[in-house]
Amino acid sequence: MVPLSLPRPAGVILDLDGTVCRGETLIAGAREACARLERAGHPMVFATNMVENPSRVAANLASWGLPVRADQVLTASEMLKGYLTRHAPGATVFAIGEPALNQELAAQFRLSQDPAEIDVVVASADPTFDYRKLSIAFHALRRGARFLATNADPTWPTPAGEIPDAGAIIGALEGCTQRRLELVVGKPSAIVAEAALERLGRPANETWIVGDSLGSDILMGQRAGMTTVLILTGVTHREDLPSASIRPDHVLEDLTGLPDLLGDA
Repeated sequence: MVPLSLPRPAGVILDLDGTVCRGETLIAGAREACARLERAGHPMVFATNMVENPSRVAANLASWGLPVRADQVLTASEMLKGYLTRHAPGATVFAIGEPALNQELAAQFRLSQDPAEIDVVVASADPTFDYRKLSIAFHALRRGARFLATNADPTWPTPAGEIPDAGAIIGALEGCTQRRLELVVGKPSAIVAEAALERLGRPANETWIVGDSLGSDILMGQRAGMTTVLILTGVTHREDLPSASIRPDHVLEDLTGLPDLLGDA
């Protein structure tokens, strides 16, 4: 008798902030849910619009009791560096963003605050954003510099509540330059979806994406043809759903329900 071919476990793409953690704290039940997925054999990657080094993100997760390898982490800064290496090698970059973003870029690209020599302006979340940075980017973009962003999320979930994210910076730059953003390299970009599928070793129709943002996680999954799961522990709330134009395949209160949804014991 020929043995039956059993379906292989689906690949799972997990968001971090608002889904697995809030700031420096794991969300209740996230560790146990990820452990159940691992025991069931689901390959997992963690796709985040953070701009930290993947090794640092993995180390942080491990220190919180969630063992993750660096090659399981996809960050917006990693996607940005890969894109610039392929499409703008040797570019001089001005990045409005956290110190971690500039540190990541400085390892491969020349950074400058002189609008006359800037080839690429990058918009990202920046708690120290001010008129000086706005003016540098304004003049560089007016000269014709490329206009990229790590992500376009309007807000970012933290333990103290939501704060402005990269969408606010993009809005300021578009408003004064009359330029439109060219490309988002983080979620919901196909750049992230393709990288995640490659690391999972699964096609899109065998992959589930799980996150708290309709416009980032769920939209990326829908565009790629993945099964989408919205988690209500971050920026999206149940009362947002009736009027939302983006509809997930499934909605869960938190990650604890995910293994059962996938049919795992």
